[in-house]
Amino acid sequence: MAITAGMVKELREMTGAGMMDCKKALTATEGDMDKAVEFLREKGLATAQKKASRVAAEGLCKTLVSADEKNAVAVEVNAETDFVAKNEKFQEYVAQVAEQAMETEAADIEAFLAEPWKFDTTKTVQEALAGQISVIGENMNIRRFTKVNEPNGFVSSYTHMGGKIGVLVDVETDVVNDAVKEMAKNIAMQIAALNPKYTNRSEVSEEFIAHEKEILLAQIKNDPKESSKPEKVIEGMVNGRINKEMKEICLLDQVYVKAEDGKQAVAKYVEEVAKANNAKIAIKGFVRFETGEGIEKKEENFAEEVAKQMGN
Repeated sequence: MAITAGMVKELREMTGAGMMDCKKALTATEGDMDKAVEFLREKGLATAQKKASRVAAEGLCKTLVSADEKNAVAVEVNAETDFVAKNEKFQEYVAQVAEQAMETEAADIEAFLAEPWKFDTTKTVQEALAGQISVIGENMNIRRFTKVNEPNGFVSSYTHMGGKIGVLVDVETDVVNDAVKEMAKNIAMQIAALNPKYTNRSEVSEEFIAHEKEILLAQIKNDPKESSKPEKVIEGMVNGRINKEMKEICLLDQVYVKAEDGKQAVAKYVEEVAKANNAKIAIKGFVRFETGEGIEKKEENFAEEVAKQMGN
């Protein structure tokens, strides 16, 4: 039976599902409208699409590390409210997403959503997500995932505030013992607390530094007191401020949060642990996910929302 645009439109109006999902449902059920509705409901798509316009900026970050600690993954799954993020069903689902991501070969989130759901291979990851949206009753989104592999050491993980922040640390080392693992955990906590942008200065592009210098130079020139200073002094001021910024945004340059003297850099802390354990240790990189970062949260006027629901 030929599936017409009118049939797709009718099914979409009945269920709130997307056009492509409606067409797929009608094709699978040979144009039977009632069966197509059931098809969409079974897939969890009939109600999921109606919730898709709502902003999902809460949720959880989850980390998972393999038994041999050589592989790890961080995922972020969003929901609309913090209440749902604390829901046991939602937490179980996020744990499943992490398991799926640990095994995936997908290069991006689109490919990830299209692959079979390991807990029910009759569905895709996207369809399983839609089913969860129907059950939980809020818009949800698998936002991102990142995998880390370290064959010459291990990956350490840390989750802060019940999943608000998830951190992975890539540690290359020829010695793996409790002291080295404790160091890695401490560094993961440092990353969660101070949010560095880079592991070390070599990762910072020349373009970024040049741009920062331009801004700092402009600030100095706009200050009557500082702009009158000799050029060499101004150059020293700019370089000093750049150095200060590097100590804030580069993990290994940051002051270690547990430093007894309040001055020891993270790099020096790593060196200290390496020396004490006769080890060669390098922090190769890190992943830091914070729930909802960069998502613009929708601000609702409560009175307007009530009036809208009452049809006023």
